Amino acid sequence: MAGTIEVLVPGGQANPGPPLGPELGPTPVDVQAVVNDINEQTAAFDGTEVPVTVDYEEDGSYSIDVGVPPTAALVKDEAGFETGSGEPQTDFVADLSIEQVKTIAEQKKPDLLAYDTKNAAKEVVGTCASMGVTIEGVDAREFKAKVDDGEYDDALAE
Repeated sequence: MAGTIEVLVPGGQANPGPPLGPELGPTPVDVQAVVNDINEQTAAFDGTEVPVTVDYEEDGSYSIDVGVPPTAALVKDEAGFETGSGEPQTDFVADLSIEQVKTIAEQKKPDLLAYDTKNAAKEVVGTCASMGVTIEGVDAREFKAKVDDGEYDDALAE
């Protein structure tokens, strides 16, 4: 009766109700213990939807694998807005600092193809461009060109 459950939970705010409770209820695991462990492991993503996989065994033992939220969710959380722009080339909804971009890039780096923070940041900037988010007051595409030219090498150093 071993199995796997995959759910999206708000970081640090999982509870025994849906979607977790109904999935874990029929299993041999201690639901509250799983919820507490998930909240502990997802606390850094406070309120942001986080993908979580729970693998459980017949004896009630379990392991939890916490994924990283989508880049768009991290950008929205960091910049403090609800939805992206319907006209991302002309209607900008938020502005991020280079430090905020670096924070998101470091959180997301394990899931990205980038091999360093600078290239991870460029992937984050690509998401910003499609959402209508500027960086350091400039359009995301212009910012990416500046990163390519080495203008932010010090700020994006490992």
